[in-house]
Amino acid sequence: MKPRVLWAAVPLLSIASVAGSGELNRKPTSADTLVNTVRQATAVFGDATEAHSAGYGLFHGCVSGPQEGAMGVHLVNGDLVGDGQLDAARPEALLYEEKGGRMRLVAVEYVVIAEAWHAANEAPPVLMGQLFNYVGAPNRYGIPAFYQLHVWAWKPNPSGMFADWNPTVSCAEFTGGAGMPEGHH
Repeated sequence: MKPRVLWAAVPLLSIASVAGSGELNRKPTSADTLVNTVRQATAVFGDATEAHSAGYGLFHGCVSGPQEGAMGVHLVNGDLVGDGQLDAARPEALLYEEKGGRMRLVAVEYVVIAEAWHAANEAPPVLMGQLFNYVGAPNRYGIPAFYQLHVWAWKPNPSGMFADWNPTVSCAEFTGGAGMPEGHH
């Protein structure tokens, strides 16, 4: 009887020691690497003015959806969307949330037109271990079928780091993009 009790306690001690080690012993994942790359590459775009200087412009205002939350205000670089390439350091879209009269960078979105991608690749796109989502046409954005991947590098997303919609993001304070140039489509 006692050996059974001790034997049952061993897995609990192992679980407790793993849980107690926390983040210190955890190896970085491809998700961590992608998030760190996004943060390094987009830190300069915390201010939307810098995004405009780099060729990003307003595309469709603030995107909220059928699910809880929103994606936010999309500033898109049309040249990057149209090039058929993906580069972790150069996201096609920067996502902002307007709060208190200030635009705050919350995420990025990688976008590639499906036809352009398939002209040079057999498989769907994957960036640093993350598989893209396919959006067919016609779609609510009025663009051809495309692949996309959101990375919530600047605002936590309870739905997941790569989920489309963030329940903590809102379009309620979006003022319509006054003074923001339209994007390159």
